[in-house]
Formats: sequence, C-alpha cells, structure tokens
Amino acid sequence: MNPIAIYPSLRERVVFVSGGASGIGASLVEHFARQGARVGFVDISDEAAHALCDTLQRQGLARPHFEHCDVSDIAALQASIGRVAAAFGDIDVLVNNAANDERHTLDTLTPERWQQLMDVNLRHHAFAAQAVAEGMRRKRRGAIINLSSVTWLKGTPGLPVYIAAKAAIVGLTKALAREFGADGIRVNALLPGWIMTERQVSRWLTPEAEARLMQNQCLKEKLYPEDIARMALFLAADDSRLISAQSFIVDGGAT
Repeated sequence: MNPIAIYPSLRERVVFVSGGASGIGASLVEHFARQGARVGFVDISDEAAHALCDTLQRQGLARPHFEHCDVSDIAALQASIGRVAAAFGDIDVLVNNAANDERHTLDTLTPERWQQLMDVNLRHHAFAAQAVAEGMRRKRRGAIINLSSVTWLKGTPGLPVYIAAKAAIVGLTKALAREFGADGIRVNALLPGWIMTERQVSRWLTPEAEARLMQNQCLKEKLYPEDIARMALFLAADDSRLISAQSFIVDGGAT
C-alpha cells in the first residue's frame, strides 16, 4: 500500500461498514482500521470476513468486529449495528456500501426480483442511517457515506433496477443531509466508476472493455478499491466537517 494521509480525528472513532468482507468494502474496513478507528462490519460471506479480520490482526491492527448479516433483513442489520455500538460505543461513521450489481433485463424482471434488488441496493441505506442517528445525535456529530455509482449518470445497459437504486441513493443522501444537519451529522454520497475488484475483473473485464475504459477516462489508469476508500476517509474525517449533501465522483474522469 502506498503511503496515505493520516486523519487524527479518525483515531478511536467507531465505524460501521456494510458489505465489508470483499471488494470496496474490504478496502474500507482496512483503511479505517489503519487510521486507528474501531471498525465493525457486516457481510454474508463468513469465510472472506474472517480472513480479512485475521489478516488485519496479524498486521498489528485492532481486529474488526464482524457480524454475519444479510442487509435486506432490516431487523438483523439494525441488531448488528446495535451490537457493534455495544462493543465499541455509538457509531461515528456509517458507510453504506453493500450492493448487488447482478446483470438483469427489463424483459425478465418480476415484481419479486425488483423488490429483492431494491432491498439489497437501496432500502438498507435508510434503515442503517435510522439505526445510527440516535447515537450520532448524542455526540452532536457523525458522518454517513452512501455508496452510489456513476452507472446512473451513464444509463449503463443491463442494470435497470440497480441503476434506479443508485440514482435514488443520491436523492436519499440529499434528504438525510437536510434531516440530520441540525444535529451535526453530515451525509454524502460516493459515486465510483468501474473499480477493479476481483469480481469485476473475473466476470467482466475483457481486453475490449478495458480499451473502452481507457479511452473514456481522462486519467489512463484502472481504479481500485483503495481509490474509493481514501475518498471515504476524507469524508469521514473532521477535515470535511462542513461538507454535506454532496456527491463525489471517483472514476478517473470518465463521466
């Protein structure tokens, strides 16, 4: 890992990340842990989550608190947030990261599949924010970071429900920023471009797709999970204390 900025305000802060076992989520967990934060996260992949916790602990970092949880189960999600808060203290930083970008078409879409995709891509953002709000109000501070995507700006084909959810996240971010602002709670959205996670590389990165990506981006380098995590660190730290209701695109200048 290349040297990165250290944010003193993040030391000992309590951070909760959804979907933290792999990809962008795992990088978020690692980066906050390296800042000295107390990190809790949820995921449905126990093996990957435990491996991440073991790796960070071997590296001398505080072991994150992992909870198995499907974020579409709101009661389970809010209970997991409560247990992290019981272990570490009220949540200071919430990163709503969990998502599912499985390809789908309108022709084959059913009402049940629509609801499943909305539950995993949108609904949990609101109810995770609901769960952390009381603790943040007690502290008179907090940072909520919602992961959206540039796909809704581009209208990327083959993902209509995912794109609808990611667009709605930006609207939800604006609404929550207004709802929570008087209590010192900031809410912002992060819109990643095409991030080279293991899943993306194994499923969809072909030489032709990479060539198109490099043609579209101003900066001719592939983006990786750490590029998103480092922006999240800034938005969580006191360095961004008066930034709220904003959307930040990290896509190499492709949009």
